[in-house]
Amino acid sequence: MIRTDKLRGVIAEKGYSQSDIARKIGITPKTFYEKMKNGVFGSDEIQVMIDELHIDDPMAIFFAKE
Repeated sequence: MIRTDKLRGVIAEKGYSQSDIARKIGITPKTFYEKMKNGVFGSDEIQVMIDELHIDDPMAIFFAKE
């Protein structure tokens, strides 16, 4: 389960918008918002976010237990 609240926080903390991240992973902002709503991203998209946002603990965001 993806912790979208934490992901939103990291995106904002790093000075990006969700639209910026959508472009970096190669999808439209609308698709990004849908994926955030559903909490589902592909592994390649997750890897790009980890790299671009310099996420130190990706397990806490992308592989969180409920």
